[in-house]
Amino acid sequence: MATLSRWNPYREMVDMRRVMDELMESAFMNQEGLQQPLGMPMDVSETQDAYEINVSLPGVNPDDVEITLNNNTLTIRGEVRAEEEREDKTYHVRERRIGSFVRSIALPSSINADAIDAHYDNGVLRLRLPKVEEARPKRIQVQTGGTSKMIEGQSKKRG
Repeated sequence: MATLSRWNPYREMVDMRRVMDELMESAFMNQEGLQQPLGMPMDVSETQDAYEINVSLPGVNPDDVEITLNNNTLTIRGEVRAEEEREDKTYHVRERRIGSFVRSIALPSSINADAIDAHYDNGVLRLRLPKVEEARPKRIQVQTGGTSKMIEGQSKKRG
């Protein structure tokens, strides 16, 4: 005899979420079940006058890296080349990635493209992208009665 159960849309959403999680997890797994590296790790920070970006690119020849800036979008692309395989060597595990990579990041303000500085040292690409003068924050003086005064606020203590 079949049992009748009340329809629960929440249970169906949870089941769908579980199925989607399994699908996404399997899409990013290799044959051994290890997570594949996704892209290149990057730190982006901002100072008052520039953006600073550090990108981990271990084992990458700096001559194989191309950096472009187009409409405030920084793109880093390159290639990790495979070592020559030797006949007298048998690999038991081969996890180092090879092939091309690309990563783009949109920056929120205009960059002085002529003053970009890039250094590669110990597997880390360091970029300094200076902002154009118009994009830097400015302090505005308030004029009162013909003289320039700085206005400071104080809060009233309520007791």
